[in-house]
Amino acid sequence: MFKLDMPVDSRVVQAVERRRAAEAARHERIFSTRSRVIGVDMIVLEQQVAERRNREEVEKQQDLELDTLRVSIDHMVLEQVKEEEQRRRELAQELQQYRALCQRPEDSRDADINYKHQGAPSVYLPSEESLGPASMQVFQGEGIGEEEKKRFQMELNERTFRAQREERDRQEKEKKHKDMLRDMELMQRNLIDVQLDALEEECKRAARMALKSYNQAQVDERRERERQEKLRQEGEGMKEVWHMVTSDLLTESPEAAAREGERSAEAPRVLPDRWKGMSPKQLSAIYRQREEQRAEKEAQRQLEKHRELAWGLQQLEEAREQVEEERRLREMERERRLQLDKYNQQLAQEQQIHQQYLNKQIYTNRPTARYFSQFNTSSR
Repeated sequence: MFKLDMPVDSRVVQAVERRRAAEAARHERIFSTRSRVIGVDMIVLEQQVAERRNREEVEKQQDLELDTLRVSIDHMVLEQVKEEEQRRRELAQELQQYRALCQRPEDSRDADINYKHQGAPSVYLPSEESLGPASMQVFQGEGIGEEEKKRFQMELNERTFRAQREERDRQEKEKKHKDMLRDMELMQRNLIDVQLDALEEECKRAARMALKSYNQAQVDERRERERQEKLRQEGEGMKEVWHMVTSDLLTESPEAAAREGERSAEAPRVLPDRWKGMSPKQLSAIYRQREEQRAEKEAQRQLEKHRELAWGLQQLEEAREQVEEERRLREMERERRLQLDKYNQQLAQEQQIHQQYLNKQIYTNRPTARYFSQFNTSSR
């Protein structure tokens, strides 16, 4: 006999439950219209928003803490700088006090030379005759013979100053002499310039007088020419007036144009400036010719009218024939459509008979609603 009451392994049960839960979650996710169509999980989005807000809040707190730490560090640095400066000032003050107390100039080795203490020992200065090449008794910088050197230096400075003053006086005298010579030269040049200006002004005055005389002569000559021109124009005007008064233009002689035109073959038959109009004979000839032209124009108009009438009749006949042709074509089209309708009706009847045959003889086992309800019931 097989033992059937064996305990079930808990891991197997947990695996089965886990798969069932996953399948249920998958089934709910797939068959959820909102999640499938919209595709947005609001719960997850709200969790993400909450996490982001918490993260921003934490970052904000961290920034505040860092700012506080920076401020405290800055204060500490400032305090250290102040302490360092205070320490340096104290060291400098102590150094000055030490120098004032322990490193005074009066306590140096050469204080007797620099400050001339009364208690300093006197220095013996031997003569140059008693010193040999290798005596090494007097050294530079010991201040021996300082008074004589100062006196000699003062005398030398005085001589140098006197020489400089004499040189400066000499230079000033030379400068004054040069300035005087330059002033005299300038005065001489100014005098020459004044003389030249006066001479130039005299020349200009003479030139202006000559120009004035020349201009006056030109004016007189121009006035004389204008007077002569005026007299000539007046004479020509009088001649023209006399000619106009005595000419054929004002006397209105009709023969003047023809008489003048017969002198040469190249001259025009009628002079326009002397022609006074046509004669009655010429006018009657023109009227007669115009009447002939009018009659000819009327005959042409009648002929054109008959021609247009014939053309209109021809167009009317062609239009009638075209209407008959269109009527015949419409009749043929109507007969063709009737035949096509009969053919389509026959095809429809045949199609209906075939469809009835399919529905009643071929497709007898139709699916029910139960057949369609078995689909889309599982997530697999």
